[in-house]
Amino acid sequence: QVQLVESGGGLVQAGDSLRLSCAASGLTFTASTVGWFRQVPGKERMLIARITRSGGSTYYGDSVKGRFTISRDNAKNTVYLQMNSLKPEDTAVYYCAAGQRYFGDYSRQGMYDYWGQGTQVTVSS
Repeated sequence: QVQLVESGGGLVQAGDSLRLSCAASGLTFTASTVGWFRQVPGKERMLIARITRSGGSTYYGDSVKGRFTISRDNAKNTVYLQMNSLKPEDTAVYYCAAGQRYFGDYSRQGMYDYWGQGTQVTVSS
């Protein structure tokens, strides 16, 4: 049974930092591209960061570029999202997701076969 479990969310003030973790089990983690998405009520879930199987390539959405860093530790089957200089507009539920197709557009949610349950991040002004 595949599980992705996010942790590390919480309530912080603007300018603070948080590190989210996504711990994976039940899948070949080194064969998985992993993305972090976020969603606010009434809006579409949006990809904000993505990392390839080896960790050699990353992608960031414009809204988080320069502030967030995605990384992975394949020995621990875990992907991290370091979030610095948090803003109130970063408030959302954050989800990690994993996909194992070798070809395709990983900007699309449909490429991700496995999803975590989400963790709430709230940034107060």
